[in-house]
Amino acid sequence: MTDTITSRVSCGIDVGSSAIKIAIMADEAGADAKLLASTTERIRRRDPVKVVDRAFAETLAKSGLERSDLAYIATTGEGECVEFRTGHFYGMTTHARGGLFLDPTARAVIDIGALHTRAVLMDERAKVLGYRMTSQCASGSGQFLENIGRYLGITLDEIGPLSKTADDPEPCSSICAVLAETDVINMVSRGVSIPNIVKGIHVSMAGRCVRLLKSAGASGRVLVTGGLSRDSGLLECLREVAVEQNAALDIVAHEDSILAGAIGAALWGSFRARKLEALGVSLIGGEE
Repeated sequence: MTDTITSRVSCGIDVGSSAIKIAIMADEAGADAKLLASTTERIRRRDPVKVVDRAFAETLAKSGLERSDLAYIATTGEGECVEFRTGHFYGMTTHARGGLFLDPTARAVIDIGALHTRAVLMDERAKVLGYRMTSQCASGSGQFLENIGRYLGITLDEIGPLSKTADDPEPCSSICAVLAETDVINMVSRGVSIPNIVKGIHVSMAGRCVRLLKSAGASGRVLVTGGLSRDSGLLECLREVAVEQNAALDIVAHEDSILAGAIGAALWGSFRARKLEALGVSLIGGEE
């Protein structure tokens, strides 16, 4: 790669509690950014550092780049464990920037991850204006939904389509994951169908998300990010609950929503690289 191209290309690595997301972005001041390559890989009880190394090599291969072609390697989430990073960015700022890249009309993101959910408000320049976050023990999380799916004998990919076929969703506790799991066990013993169980869980989770967005002061276009952005049943419930609660929210998802944190990290990394290069600061060996 030439030096001209090198100065435009950065990598974002989003280390979550259940998956690694990596995005390589071409970006230059005054020009549109472009996603060159990406990888999403579940950790599945493996060493996250080894999963990052493997996914990073895979993403480089997809892009046709060498590591030396990258102007900046930015991490987010739990990415401080990545020793070869150039710098690290907070998840709120990366999801805001990545969300804005995926949907320039969005003014909030609802990041539904494995352990928590957070609502982030941003302006047209991706500046974070406010946020709210659930506690880790809440039942509105991807890990909780995965645990329920395992108990019911279904995969995460099957949960969304099944939820959309429900005809009489069963209410589920939205207070605590332990109580909610007890509810599900009782539903199964009473013969409640799987679609009605998962739809009830989705309704409960959606209620928490919409209340979180309202508490943060969100309005207008909201992009769903995080691992559960691919759950079509949850997205449908988010829209339904928003209408029921008279919330002025247009809730959408993008096919690359799961990459929002990694995309945002790459774009902020590129921005920081340009600033440091303008000051004559070398990034060899990283910032830290």
